[in-house]
Amino acid sequence: MPDAVASTGLSDKLQNKRKRQADDSSKQEQPEGAATNAEGSKKKKQKKNKKNKKKTDQDGEQSKKPEDKEGIDDSIGKMDGRLLGDHFAQKAKRLDKQLSAVELSDLSVPDSAFLDTSSFTAARDLDQLPDFLKAFSPKGTDLSKSSEQNGTPHTLVISGAALRAANVVRALRSFQTKESIVGKLFAKHIKLEEAKQFLQRARSGICAGTPTRIADLIESGTLKLDELERIVIDGSHIDQKQRGIFDMKETHIPLLKLLTRPEVSKRYGASKKGVKILVF
Repeated sequence: MPDAVASTGLSDKLQNKRKRQADDSSKQEQPEGAATNAEGSKKKKQKKNKKNKKKTDQDGEQSKKPEDKEGIDDSIGKMDGRLLGDHFAQKAKRLDKQLSAVELSDLSVPDSAFLDTSSFTAARDLDQLPDFLKAFSPKGTDLSKSSEQNGTPHTLVISGAALRAANVVRALRSFQTKESIVGKLFAKHIKLEEAKQFLQRARSGICAGTPTRIADLIESGTLKLDELERIVIDGSHIDQKQRGIFDMKETHIPLLKLLTRPEVSKRYGASKKGVKILVF
């Protein structure tokens, strides 16, 4: 009898020991699973956050793109001569506060100098520039023709920057022939001496450039204004910083000085060899 009791007690002890081992084993395995689940959850959260961040970055880029694009100031094309003359004067006064009343008067462009182009309803982007020129040229005018005298254009197109002027040249290729080259009168990759040499050896009906470079070439005598009929100002265009040719002192003041040169201004409104300003 004592042997049976002892055997039973030993059996109970073995069972209890095995039960404790099983419990311990279960407890040890549980944290591993919990850690694995936590790690998986963390990775999912990081992936989600990364995705959200990427979306935010993309949204940020999209929100900035409209500000970085060039554009068109539609209000410019709606102005007649009187409004344009006042606009030019007000801009000059704001951009250079050191100008005296006399100096401002010397830089003023008369209303009669402008040709009213407000009837042109198409968007004033470069694709429309050839049609714009045709629309406001006398009937039967062939804009692809040029003077037999080298460096004597009938049309000057003035932009606020060299890069923009280069784009204008490309837009006007339809008027270029072997006998009449669209002139590049801007400083980007073209030295002043190179521009002088071009005007001395080539016939050019239309030239596109910037105010300062054009003025320098007139001063040098290589750009002749004897047969000039129209000055087209690339006025509606605004750059990536939302600035137009009238909004910057370094372009607007030289432009006014060019437009008020005696050899040009005396021909505004003239019946013979007159010159008109068109604002595109």
